[in-house]
Amino acid sequence: MTDARVGGTARLLGFAGLAPAFAAVILLALGERLAAIVSLAYPLLILSFLGGMWWGFAMQTQRNQALLATIAVVPSLVALALGAAFLLTNGSGWTLVATGVALMLTLPVDRWLVTSGIAPVDWMRLRIPLSLGLGALTILAGALFGHPVVEY
Repeated sequence: MTDARVGGTARLLGFAGLAPAFAAVILLALGERLAAIVSLAYPLLILSFLGGMWWGFAMQTQRNQALLATIAVVPSLVALALGAAFLLTNGSGWTLVATGVALMLTLPVDRWLVTSGIAPVDWMRLRIPLSLGLGALTILAGALFGHPVVEY
């Protein structure tokens, strides 16, 4: 088991990463419909980023490397599918809700990384509030948005 810890700078930057989603929700609440694009694009980037972190963890260990590398590509594929769904439905709010749920569903993998000794021992102290926070803000954006913003 690793005795690595999440540093203060990483923690600060992680929580600062909630600011774009929070700002987009405020703009949506104020009627700025184009904020839905930020409300979707940013969480999709973060979802893909999480997969990249998992890939990095996989490359540092031989234990379950094939399984973890396989799991690590899933967030990017989900992000691609949800982004495409947003475009194909002319900006449906359900894609925001699904993206928020997808972010929250990353937590079991993060927990497995900790229990396997691959991630830092205090990883979940960072991941739980960030995944739940960004997931909830994205779901809220979907509820506020509720109908198409992209018109062709």
